[in-house]
Amino acid sequence: MPPSSSNRADARQRRAALCAELASIGEFRPGSLQSRYRRCGKPTCHCAQPDDPGHGPKWVLSRTVDGGRRNWSIPDEAVADTQAQVAEYRRFRQLVRELTEVSEQVCQDRLEDRREDRREAAGAAKRGASRRTSRPRPERKPTV
Repeated sequence: MPPSSSNRADARQRRAALCAELASIGEFRPGSLQSRYRRCGKPTCHCAQPDDPGHGPKWVLSRTVDGGRRNWSIPDEAVADTQAQVAEYRRFRQLVRELTEVSEQVCQDRLEDRREDRREAAGAAKRGASRRTSRPRPERKPTV
């Protein structure tokens, strides 16, 4: 059973709203921001103590590029911006997923509309409602 016209209108409105929201996306970047601590290896350093986390945090943006894992060092003063950019990328991905689903529904609804139109036209043709009358052909003169 095809969806009601109000559901179809809702899908088109949701699609328009998602497109508008996509237009409002700010700067974004894929990946995950991680804080890392390391141990320097000097036996007299504080990081050599068992309960010490080590030197850090050092911030690293990590993501897959061309099938391999890449890491970029992020300076402390850029951590807040990078966190916002990564969050915006996640928002972008979610909007694209939703837009894809809604667009697919809108396209499917259009196919259903076309099928209904064809069924109605076929039914009308069977009843003779859309039958066109043809004009009579002009008589040909005999050739001698």
